[in-house]
Amino acid sequence: MRIRKEGLLAVVLALTLPLLAVAGKNDKKDVDAIGERDVDGKVNFYSIEKEIALGKGMAQEVERNSKIIDDPVVAEYVNRVGQNIVRNSDAKVPFTIKMVDAKEINAFALPGGFFFVNSGLMLRADNEAELAGVMAHEIAHVAARHGTRQATRGQIANYASLPLIFMGGWAGFGIRQAAGFAIPMGFMRFSRGMESEADLLGLQYLYKTGYDPTAMVDFFEKLLAEQKRKPGALSKLFSSHPPTGNRVEATQERIGEILPSRPEYVFQTSEFLDVQSRLSALTQRTKEESDDPNKPTLRRAPSDGTIPADGEETTTEEDERPTLKRRPQE
Repeated sequence: MRIRKEGLLAVVLALTLPLLAVAGKNDKKDVDAIGERDVDGKVNFYSIEKEIALGKGMAQEVERNSKIIDDPVVAEYVNRVGQNIVRNSDAKVPFTIKMVDAKEINAFALPGGFFFVNSGLMLRADNEAELAGVMAHEIAHVAARHGTRQATRGQIANYASLPLIFMGGWAGFGIRQAAGFAIPMGFMRFSRGMESEADLLGLQYLYKTGYDPTAMVDFFEKLLAEQKRKPGALSKLFSSHPPTGNRVEATQERIGEILPSRPEYVFQTSEFLDVQSRLSALTQRTKEESDDPNKPTLRRAPSDGTIPADGEETTTEEDERPTLKRRPQE
């Protein structure tokens, strides 16, 4: 009997220890383990390679049917902010990050790491940390592979028809979102559980990158105020997210529960303000040209590729330093 009990114990341990190890590896609240965790779910009909190929096709459709802002200063800045967050995330795919000329306050990431930021988001953000918070949320969707997990949940089992069915959903979504048209959500809507998971992971990525995590709360509150002030002003994509008030409360709780205290965070940079001003001038010029396409215009190429505010640009080392927000002492 003793031998049988010892043998049974050995079997139990053999089965339990691997599960414990996996549980530790998949702990989605362990900030120190970011980059080494598996946060992409258990069941997915798509391999990483297929997901990247699928996302690439969708991204090409988005770019063919929308206006990409290719200004080198704006494009490089947005890509750099995003890539810095990607390096501090659980994502297992490379990212391609571009800005779309669209007034809606939004950003959207396609499967496989193809990420588009609306110009309206950057123009509405008050600081770099708010911009980074929204980008971190979308990067979390890719890291957790929510797009293909959602498709898998929909019981799409016929691999021969997958590309056609899925392209019709994602590509149509991307095109309409970029162009500012109404979006037929259908099966494209992430579950609230997935949105909550993206909030949780995105908050950690924001913190890991060095930004003030409360910026995510600030932006949620801004969305809520914006929606009350002007219903329909926000992208319809946000209709799939949990109620904004609940997200604010949940995010505030998570900041206190899972994020170790730091003496200071990056909150604002002068570069953000410069690029935001440049983007505003670019989009305004585009709007004026589209309003009156027959109006003659004169364009001068700046000698250094910049758009000075008053004809003369001066910067100092002090101006270029990021603004750090100190955490109040408890």
